[in-house]
Amino acid sequence: MTDKIKLYIDNVGRYVEADGGETLLDILARIRPELTFEPICARVNNKTEDLHFRIFSPKKVDFQPMWSASGERVYVRSLCMLLYRALTRVAPGAGLTIEHSISNGYYCLIRGVELTGELAGAIAAEMHRLVGLDLPIVPQQDLTSEAIPAFRKEGLEAKALLLETTHTLYTTYYTLDGIADSYYGPLASSTGLLRTFSLMLYKDGLLLLPFDRNDPTHPRTPRAQEKMYHAFTEHVAFNRVIGVKNVGELNRAVEQGHTADLINVAEALHAKKIASIADDIAERFRQGGARIVLIAGPSSSGKTTTTKRLATFLMTDLLRPQMISLDDYFIDRHLTPLDESGDYDYESIHALDLKQFNADLNALLRGEEVELPTYNFETGTRSYKGNRLHLDDNTVLLIEGIHGLNPELTQGVDDRMKYRVYVSALTTLAIDDHNWVPTTDNRLLRRIIRDHKYRGTTAVDTLRRWASVRRGEEKWIFPYQENADAMFNSSLIFELGVMKEYGEEILRNVPHDIQEYAEAYRLLKFLGYFAPIGEKLIPPTSLLREFLGGSSFRY
Repeated sequence: MTDKIKLYIDNVGRYVEADGGETLLDILARIRPELTFEPICARVNNKTEDLHFRIFSPKKVDFQPMWSASGERVYVRSLCMLLYRALTRVAPGAGLTIEHSISNGYYCLIRGVELTGELAGAIAAEMHRLVGLDLPIVPQQDLTSEAIPAFRKEGLEAKALLLETTHTLYTTYYTLDGIADSYYGPLASSTGLLRTFSLMLYKDGLLLLPFDRNDPTHPRTPRAQEKMYHAFTEHVAFNRVIGVKNVGELNRAVEQGHTADLINVAEALHAKKIASIADDIAERFRQGGARIVLIAGPSSSGKTTTTKRLATFLMTDLLRPQMISLDDYFIDRHLTPLDESGDYDYESIHALDLKQFNADLNALLRGEEVELPTYNFETGTRSYKGNRLHLDDNTVLLIEGIHGLNPELTQGVDDRMKYRVYVSALTTLAIDDHNWVPTTDNRLLRRIIRDHKYRGTTAVDTLRRWASVRRGEEKWIFPYQENADAMFNSSLIFELGVMKEYGEEILRNVPHDIQEYAEAYRLLKFLGYFAPIGEKLIPPTSLLREFLGGSSFRY
């Protein structure tokens, strides 16, 4: 008689017995009446696993709904495989590239066939048909040496190249209705769990829209992001020119000794783009506008270095930049609005003294001298210490802060006097044709490294706060992206290879017995796709130095 295995199920607060080799689906069948949701995956010993995961020893299990952080990732990845299967049925021989997230969805390109409204409708209809059949999505594991030719036979060259350059012995992939594909993380157990989505024509391709986070019974509504789309496509075109569109091609370039060339050309692109923004500001300045430059962007986008480099290029245009910190306009702490948990909400625009800020800006524009405030974060009070500012005829004012694109911040200032720059790491490097590098993961890794190096903050603390940071971005930054006069993509095609060793060392110290380990493990697996790149060739003016150290700028 086989001994029973005891599993602690977080969702029901008790132990459940299992036989060795049973799957999470088997366990779920026994406790389903006690759950108030339909799980799409589970955290097993704080690692996200699919529901086909087999149990052979005692575990702690926490089943996850599709609207959880882990669940949403599983849902989106599974939708992508569903789309791929539907395309191969409707248009055999056609290829699929899932480029990046935009407009509340995921931008997909179809290769080898003309994309029409009729074809898009047929693909969507086939996806819904496959959902209705509730077909299993089953994990498999093979020797990588056998998986590579299998993927090549399906026309998945980028996936085959990735496997060749990561040098793993075994490869996990999934099968659905006779096709195989691999994804960066687990998938749903069956197509029947993927009921909510929409697919529509968008630009030159399709926009795949998963469920709305606020109402998971409905798909998301597309959001107009013309400037964001242009910024993405500009860098995608750049990637094609240099021959590095995905991680496999990046790894191959590193193995072949082309790292210095990649770094030089990527840094040159940054410099050229910032110089172009400076020239545009200078031109508007000479026409009587653009006296105030507002630089905004989400956490770890590189706003500070971008602002400093922009100041340098503005000087080459014979302008004299001066900087003001929005932080110095915080209202006294006891007046600061509270967030949903009752803590002070410093990310709210109403944590700033907007009336005084606008009065000071207008006084400066009139040629008056203004005494600037200083905010003391220890006491939570604002004071004046004789820091005075006056704008001469060639002075342009640079203001960095998350609210820079929000019209409410400078509602009392003439629009003609403002120039808005949006900065974000709009990562265009793909893992392979069906897996993209999330821009939020790129920024999260930057922040983990920076917080650890400069702020004495552990990865656990950074990961724990990240959800709150993201909520603040969704509320105070992303709705105003399209207000920008210029967008600067701060991502560097080589940076994840450079951050690999830094990030891995920090993330390995995250304890396994806490919830944050799920994110740490996911990021470690993600970094495992990249060949390491040494930092010695990165110039001291590089934006990446803001996070790694060694910058020639003072922060």
